[in-house]
Amino acid sequence: MSAPLHRRATLAALVAVGGVVGTLARHGLGLLFPDDPGQWPVTTFAVNIAGAFLLGMLLEALTRFGRGAPGGSGTGRSTLVRLGVGTGMLGAFTTYSTLALDTDLLLHRGAAGAAVSYALATVLVGAVTCALGIAVGARLGPRVAGRPERDGS
Repeated sequence: MSAPLHRRATLAALVAVGGVVGTLARHGLGLLFPDDPGQWPVTTFAVNIAGAFLLGMLLEALTRFGRGAPGGSGTGRSTLVRLGVGTGMLGAFTTYSTLALDTDLLLHRGAAGAAVSYALATVLVGAVTCALGIAVGARLGPRVAGRPERDGS
């Protein structure tokens, strides 16, 4: 019996490499489009929304192609993509810890309206955007064997 996925050094390294890529991408966008202190953090919001869309799209597409479905135990290509791109890169690219920090900073700077609207918008728009990503991912590949395909009607 092989070790669980989270105990395989090569897969942990894959997640770490993806994490470095995602972190550098997020940091680079923060440098290119810095947010003004005390203002709505537009860059962090955009990063989190883009990440929600991409993660929804990726996981749905991988699920439809099979073997990459969350909870799978294989190390096929889909699993490697899910771990490296989904967990590693997109997990590091999205920055919900910064969402919490930015919300707290806005509150402490007396911008309660901005803090509440930012936090709520990130969660709500992120959920809708993830659903849109899932819809796009559903169009990228056929359903896996055993599940009926939609006939388009």
